[in-house]
Amino acid sequence: MVVPPESAGVRAKPRDDFSELVRLVRGEGLLERRRGYYAVKTGLTLLALVGGCVAFAVLGDSWWQLVTAVFFAVVFAQIAFLGHDAGHNQIFRTGRANDRAGYAFGGLVGMSYGWWMGKHRRHHANPNHEGDDPDIDIPLLAFTRGQSAEKSGFVRWTSKHQAALFFPLLLLEGLSLHWAGVQAVWRGEVKARRLEAVLLIAHVGVYLGAVFVVLSPPVAVAFIAVHQGLWGVYLGCSFAPGHKGMPTFTDRTQLDFLRKQVLTSRNVRGGPWVDFTLGGLNYQIEHHLFPSMPRANLRRAQPLVRAFCADHGIDYAQCGLLKTYHYVLRHLHDVSAPLRAKSAPAR
Repeated sequence: MVVPPESAGVRAKPRDDFSELVRLVRGEGLLERRRGYYAVKTGLTLLALVGGCVAFAVLGDSWWQLVTAVFFAVVFAQIAFLGHDAGHNQIFRTGRANDRAGYAFGGLVGMSYGWWMGKHRRHHANPNHEGDDPDIDIPLLAFTRGQSAEKSGFVRWTSKHQAALFFPLLLLEGLSLHWAGVQAVWRGEVKARRLEAVLLIAHVGVYLGAVFVVLSPPVAVAFIAVHQGLWGVYLGCSFAPGHKGMPTFTDRTQLDFLRKQVLTSRNVRGGPWVDFTLGGLNYQIEHHLFPSMPRANLRRAQPLVRAFCADHGIDYAQCGLLKTYHYVLRHLHDVSAPLRAKSAPAR
């Protein structure tokens, strides 16, 4: 839905509240790098990847490889989360060092780091902004009534039934990320085009080579389907809770940075297991306010930001993990209601 300026804690006139919050967070040392945390996190994640590769080689041509496919889906998602952190300069002090890590992580999972960074920067600049946020510009889905009215043909059908199709469509998210990266590199839309081309080609060669050398064709195809499908579902289920079902805005709504980021984001409650599973994206509000804040510090920043928002009359959304999916699906169902109404038979 499009929220008018006078609702949901929105003020049309910008204020300098964010500077006050920055001073509070910086005073707690929450913007400092966490080298030890990322050294351990990266080391354990890469160790898990190596362990999975060893298990894959030892098992050989067996249908038990579908279990390793599930394991690799989780590991690939965790590597992608590290690439996300590198893209936000959370790991190292310099952008160059973070970019090098980002390219490496992207190459491991077969994604274009440069393409993803360009897309993700646009999202952070204008979250849930109709027309400017690429994360709510997905052809097969509609996230606003305005988008649903523009659909036609097959995408009109998918949008009409999008609540039911949302999770099945996530099975294609992994392949979509691969393909979007390949297109961006082919068209020269990334800065390090040659490097990314080499990384993507190397990934495809090693991945498909290992799968089809070790496994028979039926098992290989099943392995790829399970791995890529569940990887896409995992990533989609990690990204969706942060913004889907939250207010959307247009150019007619004027918001200061603080309110723009808070009002369009949702946190997910939970302990360390949620932090691990969602790669820190469960602190979506704090992450959007302080993108370069190391993942390990987001939990400490959360109570400070929530209290600050309460003091300044800014709505702060937070709920449990399963509840977030309820909100996402309900929003998708509500947005597509006009499409279903138009197709309903007259009585």
